[in-house]
Amino acid sequence: MSDAAKSKKKKRVNVRRPDVMTLVQAEVEKHYHSPIVEKLRDRGGSLTIGKTTIRLAEQFGFCYGVERAIDLAYAARRVFPDQRIFLIGEIIHNPEVNRQLAEMSIVSLPWKELTEEYDGLTEDDVVIVPAFGAPTNFTEKIEQQGCHIIDTTCGDVMKVWRRVRTYAKNGVTSFIHGKRGHEETRATASRATGDDGKGHYLIVLTLEETEYVCHFIRNGGDSAEFLNKFDRAVSENFDPSVQLGEIGVANQTTMLKSETEEIQRRIRQAIIDRDGNAENFQMFDTICGATQERQDALFDMLNKPMDLLLVVGGYNSSNTTHLVEIGNENLPTYFIREASCLESLETVVHFDIEKNSEVSTPNVLAGFDDQEATIGITAGASCPANLIEETIVRVLALRGIPRETIEQA
Repeated sequence: MSDAAKSKKKKRVNVRRPDVMTLVQAEVEKHYHSPIVEKLRDRGGSLTIGKTTIRLAEQFGFCYGVERAIDLAYAARRVFPDQRIFLIGEIIHNPEVNRQLAEMSIVSLPWKELTEEYDGLTEDDVVIVPAFGAPTNFTEKIEQQGCHIIDTTCGDVMKVWRRVRTYAKNGVTSFIHGKRGHEETRATASRATGDDGKGHYLIVLTLEETEYVCHFIRNGGDSAEFLNKFDRAVSENFDPSVQLGEIGVANQTTMLKSETEEIQRRIRQAIIDRDGNAENFQMFDTICGATQERQDALFDMLNKPMDLLLVVGGYNSSNTTHLVEIGNENLPTYFIREASCLESLETVVHFDIEKNSEVSTPNVLAGFDDQEATIGITAGASCPANLIEETIVRVLALRGIPRETIEQA
């Protein structure tokens, strides 16, 4: 970094002043609180009206890290009422929350690559780093521009960063279970190269990709083919015949826990098969607690009979997608962005994770007009309670039950 850039660099801003946070909490409460959701929580997550039962998972919706990120974004506008405020990408993966920030004139910047918009940032501007974090070249750029920085990076994500930095310092390749194009994984990968930029990483998403890596560990193979398969998922100058010698596993914090554990097991076994021991294998559990809790709560809810599961959240939310995967294995499951996706008893608009697109399909509830029906509802860690409430109200309305009846129940 040049001397001029160093002179412009500003410290991160603490906006969590008591006077500010009192106002922020009231504003956030107004936007996202749900008395109906609280009613269901108080009743053990179940509400029956007539022939319709709604079940909520024990754990769902906003986690602490998401609440903190939203609070800090709202506080930024309070502390800097007249200045330009920018956000790297999205604060979290939920359209409703990001819409609220846009209405507060918080402008989203591109997050996939540094563009000329970053060159236009000034010392008077405020830049929010989202809950996923941001790659080091992005944070270095906004520091060089001298911007005020509000860092909302989740604490669980930063734990992963510390782990991969340690791997890099010790000459260990970071094996990252995650989505190569996801904001959090990109941020983690940038730390996996270490302070000197000489560390290495490999990003793997599926068990099929893991098996390919395991085969290479055991038997070697064509390095060019390997690099082609993992294009944009490896560090610069990655040589699989060298960098797979010693591996440390980490992961995007929102992955499916059981899959991460299986990937760890397979990589460890491949190294044992090659070396005769596991000395060149390291691992650290970096699935975030909220992700685990929501997955475990859904597994628990699935032990009870239900006719349908609704998973509410942003379509690009990783932790929400894994809840859908769990649901799909057990019963009819719809991944909906908001209540309006439930168009009628006949039609649901939902996201098909296999097709990677929004589709319209017949509603399972269509044949339940005069029958008892139990509908389960859960949501990812980035979904606000007001969207869950609207879903509950919409489901019951389709069954002929008005909001007033729900509020009086």
